[in-house]
Amino acid sequence: MPDLPMILLLSGSLRSGSTNEAVLRTAHSLAPSVKVRPVLYGGLADLPHFNPDDDIDLLPAPVTELRAAIDAAAGILICTPEYAGTLPGSFKNLLDWTVGGTEICDKPTAWINAAAPGRGQGAEATLRTVLGYTGAAVVEEACLKIPVDRATIDGAGLITDPDVRRQLADVLSLLATSGTREAVPEDA
Repeated sequence: MPDLPMILLLSGSLRSGSTNEAVLRTAHSLAPSVKVRPVLYGGLADLPHFNPDDDIDLLPAPVTELRAAIDAAAGILICTPEYAGTLPGSFKNLLDWTVGGTEICDKPTAWINAAAPGRGQGAEATLRTVLGYTGAAVVEEACLKIPVDRATIDGAGLITDPDVRRQLADVLSLLATSGTREAVPEDA
């Protein structure tokens, strides 16, 4: 059996009980049905504050681990809340640490906006801007708004809504195959 493509799941939330974490935990639980190997990154709180002077050959260990996880991934799925109209500072810090490396460059990347309808656009816009600086290959068809009703999250922190689960499985499949698709000429 060939190795399954690894999808790195990045949460922008440090909050326990976060709907963003529920989205990623649910995506993680769906992996066997979509034939991917998800890895839920858990080092957000351990990253030091970004300082360009520290973005050198001997990186802090948490940054080395983050960059290695990104490098090993076939794709990246992000789910982050919006805070004060933009990305939470801790998640922006994570992204800042990716700018100086090349690991995320051309990496198929998507995000799920789990906010209530009419919310989350600021985080999404900032995410798009920062990912542009990193050179990530945004997979547009995998970037979705999937509002999560807390009533659909079970005791294990997984989303029970079958439609949401289907959408997450589709996103994982798209990310897993995005890096392997042949480029199609624009005039085709």
